[in-house]
Amino acid sequence: MQQARFDPAAIGPTEDEARLRIEWRDGEVSEYWPRDLRLLCPCAGCVDELTGVRTLRPEAVGDDVYPTAIHYVGRYALQFIWSDGHSTGIYTFEYLRQVGEARAGS
Repeated sequence: MQQARFDPAAIGPTEDEARLRIEWRDGEVSEYWPRDLRLLCPCAGCVDELTGVRTLRPEAVGDDVYPTAIHYVGRYALQFIWSDGHSTGIYTFEYLRQVGEARAGS
């Protein structure tokens, strides 16, 4: 069974609609700026599969990038369709939680 910390209770925009907000079943909340999520895309086109080195250059992603659609992938991930045409990244809930915690700690 999936741990509560990786299980979203609610997913939607923040009140000002500027960020994605995920409320986790354990009560924690994570918020993500669209460009940050785009830069963290985990797909093979953005990260070298063999080395794990990020190949997506930040200067290649506009400050105004945003998701035009968000799809659930099973019960374990989200797929974003980005305004720059990119759509191959699968963001697992575990990955999103880890990213949110890392950003909150910095």
